[in-house]
Amino acid sequence: MLIVFIGPPGAGKGTQAQRLASHLNVPHLSTGEMLRDAEESGTELGRKAAAFMKNGQLAPDELVVKIIGQRIEQPDCARGCLFDGFPRTINQAEELDRQLSLDQRALDLVLELHVEEDELVRRLLRRAKHADKPRADDTPEAIPKRLEVYRSLTQPVLEYYRARGLLREINGQGTPEQVFARIRDAVETRQSS
Repeated sequence: MLIVFIGPPGAGKGTQAQRLASHLNVPHLSTGEMLRDAEESGTELGRKAAAFMKNGQLAPDELVVKIIGQRIEQPDCARGCLFDGFPRTINQAEELDRQLSLDQRALDLVLELHVEEDELVRRLLRRAKHADKPRADDTPEAIPKRLEVYRSLTQPVLEYYRARGLLREINGQGTPEQVFARIRDAVETRQSS
């Protein structure tokens, strides 16, 4: 299965995405890790990505999509993969569709991990409090800005997938086990349809 996993900061997306990838026995493709791997590999795409990251900029959509495209052609992705942190924009979503169609493949499912904003703020503040080195963006001042950026970038992507009938909203509140059970149910429902 080819699945996109979307969720705001603090929703538990990283934990749940890794858990689902393990459950499905498919690679968990995190764009952040892939960009760092490309940089370390010293490839032409990696060098281009590094130039943007060193300046604190996001890599352009075209570059990110090329790196993703190369990665999903690897043999371990033949049975599918889980996209985490990608696509972030409509342009990236459209480019991913084009890339997959070249390989005569298509997304099976898009999961949105939904958590109420006040709960997200509590989780992020708690995470910062217990971290050895709190992230600069886990402060009471920065958190609302992060959530607003997430909403403004992600809402159009969610609508894009909703219109295509691929989006399933998952209640991200409760224990990690309860959330994962909901995710697993959504995946199994899609597999059987």
